[in-house]
Amino acid sequence: MDATIPGPDGRPRCRWCAAAPEFFAYHDAEWGFPVGDDRRLFEKLCLEGFQSGLSWRTILAKRENFRAAFHGFDMDRIAAFTDDDVARLLTDAGIVRHRGKIAAVVNNARRAQELVRQEGSLAAYVWSFEPSPADLPPPQTVSTSAASVALSKDLKKRGWAFVGPTTVYAFMQAMGLVNDHAEGCAIRAEAERARATFIRPQR
Repeated sequence: MDATIPGPDGRPRCRWCAAAPEFFAYHDAEWGFPVGDDRRLFEKLCLEGFQSGLSWRTILAKRENFRAAFHGFDMDRIAAFTDDDVARLLTDAGIVRHRGKIAAVVNNARRAQELVRQEGSLAAYVWSFEPSPADLPPPQTVSTSAASVALSKDLKKRGWAFVGPTTVYAFMQAMGLVNDHAEGCAIRAEAERARATFIRPQR
């Protein structure tokens, strides 16, 4: 099966965009482009955790609601959440009302604070797990990798929750640690150019 489909402008895009028309904008402007901002990285780890067992379309449709509910994914503000905040969020119909996933965001915010104190930034820590291009499989052929297993294992050791290898690999795809745009996708070269000029944060 061809790994691409025509986009709105006729140029080829990754086939997964066919699942929903709103995916094209996300695919073209965000997915696979490198990110070095702690807040965006933390947000994506949280949203990938919420996606577990659900579709990305569901999460993307609710993303602005998640941002409002979690104060723009400011990890310091979330780390101060109490049980009352968790109970309040369980009544918020704009997000995914799953107690374990909501509690995981609060827990992970506290673990992220610890990680920043130890490593300097979440970005520096995450990008230290960027795989070598020589170690990458063909695009969109796997749902985990040695790098995602290693990052997942280390995050779990640090006390993070909802960060399994598949969730972490989806995070790495989205945040540009790997360029998993299909061969032939019009955006693949753009993402690769962005990766080439991206200054990796240092630990």
